[in-house]
Formats: sequence, C-alpha cells, structure tokens
Amino acid sequence: MSVVPAEAVTGRQARVQSAVSAQDAAPLAPRARLLPSLVAVYRAQLSRARVARIPLLFVATFQSVGIMVLMRGVVDGGPEARAVVAGSSVLVVAFVALNLLAQYFGQLRAGGGLDHYATLPVPPAAVVLGAAGAYASFTVPGTVVTAVVGSTLFQLPLTHLWVLAAVIPLSGAALAGLGAALGLLAPRQELATLLGQLGMSAALLLGVLPPDRLPGPLGYARDLLPSTYGVEALARTFGPDPDWSAVALDLTVCAGVGIVSLAVATWAYRRAAVR
Repeated sequence: MSVVPAEAVTGRQARVQSAVSAQDAAPLAPRARLLPSLVAVYRAQLSRARVARIPLLFVATFQSVGIMVLMRGVVDGGPEARAVVAGSSVLVVAFVALNLLAQYFGQLRAGGGLDHYATLPVPPAAVVLGAAGAYASFTVPGTVVTAVVGSTLFQLPLTHLWVLAAVIPLSGAALAGLGAALGLLAPRQELATLLGQLGMSAALLLGVLPPDRLPGPLGYARDLLPSTYGVEALARTFGPDPDWSAVALDLTVCAGVGIVSLAVATWAYRRAAVR
C-alpha cells in the first residue's frame, strides 16, 4: 500500500505531462513586420498585374491624350490650358489607381480571395498598401507621357515637370485608398465596378474641366475629390512664376487625404476579411 497521497501523484503526473507537451510543441513563428510584408505584397502584385495592366495603361494614356486633343479646340491657353493638361495627366492615375483597384478588391472579396490573405501572417495595412502601391506604379509612364504631350500641345513649359515625382505618388495614394475602400465596402462585385467607374468619371469631369467653368455645387464636389489637390499643384507649375508655397500646400493636403483614404481602406479590409 502506497503512503504517497493520491493528490500528490495526480499533481506530479500533471506537471510531467505539461513539461512533455511544452517540449513537443513547436515554437510559434514571429509576427511579420509591416515593412517586409509590404514589400512582399507589392512585389507579388506588381508581378501579377504587369502583363494584364499594361494594355489598360495604354488605354488610359490614349484616353487622356484624346481628351486634351478635343479640348484644344475649345481652350487656347492660359489658366484653362494648365487645368486641362494637369487634370488629364492625373486622370491616368485615377483610371488605374481608383477604377481598376476598386474592381480588383471587389473581385477579390466576391471570389473569396480575402480568405487567402487572412490566413497569412501579414498585417492588413501591408495588403492594402502593397496593392495600392503596385497599381499606382503602373501610372508613372502614362502620366509622364500625357504631361509631356499636353505641354507640347498647349505650348506650356516643361521646366517644372519634375514635380510629377511628388504628384504621382501622393495622388496615387489618395485615389488608390479610395478605390480599395470602394471595392471592399461594396456588397457586390458589380457594385464595386460601378463605383469605380463613377469615381473615374468624377475625376474626369471635375479634374479636367477648368474650375472656373464649373457650376457652384460641382465646385464644392471638386474640393472633396482626392485628386483635386494633385491637379492644382501640377497646374500651378505651368505658370510663368509658380507659387511654390501654394504648390507645397496642395501636396501636403494631398498627402493628408492619402493617409486618411488608406486608413479607411485598411479598416474596410479588416471588416471584409472577418465576414
């Protein structure tokens, strides 16, 4: 007969089993950091969309150049010409970063692609920022070509086109965040496509047309469009003596709008991924 209490034996066995389980359990992988995850998603999206998006980028560029040719018969020069060239250049960004990204995330949500990303140890912000950055990157050649062709067509100076290095990423971030949010919040894929088309149409109407010719209510709507401040910044640089403080202010506002729109898109991704 054992003199050891049954409670002591039971406690000893529990501790032994706990120690064995701790030795057999595999250690958990460290959580993926934001920057490496962002780079990985960006490269994957860039590689995936490179072949499919190049023809669409050609269409966006051709569309913007065609609009400037049509407006050449109506606008001769001055501030109106600057607005047309700047708006047409940023329209390329709107076509890709807003319209196509809204369609992509709408398709991703409808087809269950968000479940794949949800199983990966990737922060939600990395998915949204990586996809937005990849789509915005496709706009660089078309935007530069449109700005150069428009400046030549309307006889505007090419001296300060280097400002596109700031206009493209900031406008791209603002429009890409808006496009991602529309695609993720739309209850159906068809509605996401419709919202993307409407967003691009708004960028066309409110961005390309000279602001002085817009009715009052549309002028207020223009102020709410994320790409407006990128258009204003680029248009100011076509003048004979650009006001660089105003250009910097427009770019700062565009950057702030981009941060807000990407934050909303990240929230929309989390909301859609848990459903």
